[in-house]
Amino acid sequence: MISLTHDEWQVIYLSCKIALFSLSITLVPAIGVGYWLARKQFWGKSLVETLVFLPLVLPPVVPGYLLLISFGNQGVIGRHLSALGFEVAFNWKGAVLASSVMGFPLMVQSVRLAIELVDRRLEIAAMTLGASRLKVFFGITLPLSKTGILIGAMLAFCRSLGEFGATITFVGNIAGQTRTLPLAIYSLLQQPNSDDKIMRLMMISIGVAFIAMWIAQWYNRTQRNRLTQ
Repeated sequence: MISLTHDEWQVIYLSCKIALFSLSITLVPAIGVGYWLARKQFWGKSLVETLVFLPLVLPPVVPGYLLLISFGNQGVIGRHLSALGFEVAFNWKGAVLASSVMGFPLMVQSVRLAIELVDRRLEIAAMTLGASRLKVFFGITLPLSKTGILIGAMLAFCRSLGEFGATITFVGNIAGQTRTLPLAIYSLLQQPNSDDKIMRLMMISIGVAFIAMWIAQWYNRTQRNRLTQ
C-alpha cells in the first residue's frame, strides 16, 4: 500500500476539490451552449464556435495570462471583485476558474455531439402533441444525450486534474492554495532525490484519470448494449 505524506494528501485533496468545483460550475452552461450550437442556426455561429473552442488550441499560458489581466487584483474585473472582498487570483478559486476555462470546450463539444445524434423527429413529434420546448428538452433531448454529457463531464474533470499552464500563470504554485497534482510534480522535479515522491504522485494521477475514463466508457458501453437489446 502506498504511504502518502501530509503534503501529498493535501495536494490530492486540493486537486479533486478544484476539479469538482470546476465541473459543477461548467456543467449547466456547457449543456446550454452545447444545445444552442447543436440546434440553432444563426449569423456568426462560426465565430461563436471558434471562440468557444479556442482554448483547446491556444498555449495554456495565453488563457492564463488573459485571466490574470482580467481577474487579477488590478485587472479589469478583478479590481471590482477585490473591492467587494472577493479575490480569485493566487488562490484555489482562481485555480477553479482556470480549470473551468480549459475544460469547458471539451464538455461543450461532447454535449453538442450527443445532442446532434438525438433524432429531431422525436422532438418535433412531441411538440406537435403539445409539449413545450422546455418539456421536450428535459423529457427527450436530455435523457437521450446523457451518455455524451457524462463522457464530457469526465473529460472536463480529467482536464481539470491535469491543468498546468493556465493555472500556474494565473494563480501561481502556492502550497496549500494552488499546488495541484501537476504543479506538485513540477515542483518536485526541481528538487534532488525526489524520484519516489514524483512516482507516487504520477501513479495517483494516472489512477484517478484511468478510473474516471473507465467509468465513462463502461457507462457508454452499457447504454449502447441496452439500446440494442
